[in-house]
Amino acid sequence: MFAVYAAEFSSDDPLSGLVVGERPDPVAPEGWTTVTVKAASLNHHDLWSLRGVGLKQEALPMILGCDAAGLDEDGNEVVVHAVVSDPSWRGDETLDPRRSLLSERHQGTFADKVVVPRGNVVPKPASLSFEEAACLPTAWLTAYRMLFTQGGLKAGDTVLVQGAGGGVATALITLGRAAGLKVLATSRDEAKRARALEIGAHEVFESGARLPVKVDAVMETVGRATWTHSIRSLRPGGKIVISGTTSGPNLDDAELTRIFFLQLQVIGSTMGTRAELASLVTMLDATGTRPLLDRVLPMADAREGFAAMAEGDVFGKVVLTR
Repeated sequence: MFAVYAAEFSSDDPLSGLVVGERPDPVAPEGWTTVTVKAASLNHHDLWSLRGVGLKQEALPMILGCDAAGLDEDGNEVVVHAVVSDPSWRGDETLDPRRSLLSERHQGTFADKVVVPRGNVVPKPASLSFEEAACLPTAWLTAYRMLFTQGGLKAGDTVLVQGAGGGVATALITLGRAAGLKVLATSRDEAKRARALEIGAHEVFESGARLPVKVDAVMETVGRATWTHSIRSLRPGGKIVISGTTSGPNLDDAELTRIFFLQLQVIGSTMGTRAELASLVTMLDATGTRPLLDRVLPMADAREGFAAMAEGDVFGKVVLTR
């Protein structure tokens, strides 16, 4: 079958290990099912995989891709949940220490077909296109969990989204607006600030700018570059929910004094559960909210999408179709 896969690693030139070609058809083990892929979306996870982060040499060649929407074995339209937990695990699968994402231990979604546990498919409503649905399982699910499960935010709350432009950040802005939150967003890039307003932010600011109000929560995916600003933007008792550190994990000043004195909450968040994915799909179906697509490419042109992501030349999701 057709597939886009990692054949080798390179930290300096990750795209050098990317191959667009053929791989053997997958065989679904007991308890798993085969999904015919109609659309799949890129994540920074795919670039990290090409750098050898989270992917072992012995797993190569590995078909990349965490996210997909397509048809199950009975022809039903479905969305694929990317988190694969241990068969014996019960409860929140994001807490399973043996969990993995598709394309880490199990072949990914950038192919004609992908095999997943039967419990990892969620019905896709007709109101969502395959391209839109393919955006949801990683970036949008991460944003949903950050806002509503870990952040516990409700209509009327004020939230700051750092680093508008990335897939998770755009999802946070769009979902926050749809849920009745007052959404503030930051970016170093003027064009990205303007786009943030277009997709639902109430106000936008340059990175690090003093805000006119203290916020109930900050959604943090940047890390080192925005951490101090995030902490100082919170009201007493506020929350910072962090799901990534794209600017680096190490801090010169963790603002510990401010954290304990103002009784701030620092909460980690990773991916989401199948139940949360189902709730996210229902929310989009009910509200008419849709993922922002940066570009849609045939899977044969996957290298173009990877290059755009590597250069930071995206606003929203890059989607590959078959």
